[in-house]
Amino acid sequence: MERGKALVVFSGGQDSTTCLAKAIKEYGRENVSCITFFYGQRHSLEVEVAKKIAADFGIADHKVIQMDWYNQITTNSLLDPNLEIARAEASKCPNTVVDGRNMLFFTVAAVYAKSRGIRDIITGVCETDFSGYPDCRDVFVKSCNVTLNLAMDTTFRLVTPLMDLTKAETWALADRLGVLEYVEKNTLTCYNGVVGAGCGKCPSCLLRNRGLAEYRQTLKSPLENS
Repeated sequence: MERGKALVVFSGGQDSTTCLAKAIKEYGRENVSCITFFYGQRHSLEVEVAKKIAADFGIADHKVIQMDWYNQITTNSLLDPNLEIARAEASKCPNTVVDGRNMLFFTVAAVYAKSRGIRDIITGVCETDFSGYPDCRDVFVKSCNVTLNLAMDTTFRLVTPLMDLTKAETWALADRLGVLEYVEKNTLTCYNGVVGAGCGKCPSCLLRNRGLAEYRQTLKSPLENS
């Protein structure tokens, strides 16, 4: 396995696009691949957005995996457009949690990575802005990494560049990478499928837009902040 290659689990959202830009800088464009999943999500436009962004970033190897059978085994507001997206009550998971999603994504990504001679799998999961998603926790990612290595007798690395960053810090990283404006205008994070700033109402939009506002506040002069 070559340490110099990376596979980005890529949704076309703010986080994964920032991870893609970081991977290109660290590994070189020619050594970066992307994998995107269509799992029947209500914001399925993200697959087309992911294709466009990967092309814009010059990624030659971009694999789209069909998993539209997901609603046969579970349901939630991302898989059923008839369910209203609702915020979680205290100590409860939001109804946008797709059970087992990252576990399946990482498993499929690892199988594909092994076939391509790739060891590093990059994902934009983050627990600092934890929204009740159990499969975004660092302890889960580390556990899954061990399991994948045992299952395929391979030394994968699940790389999580954003794990300890707030949304404001993720925007700051995008800015340092020179892609903040691109990420702001072209990525899809909105659960209702609105590119860029999104619908402004769903939990994902609120988190994204609040983080951007917080980052922009830090850019103001000390006089303006006083």
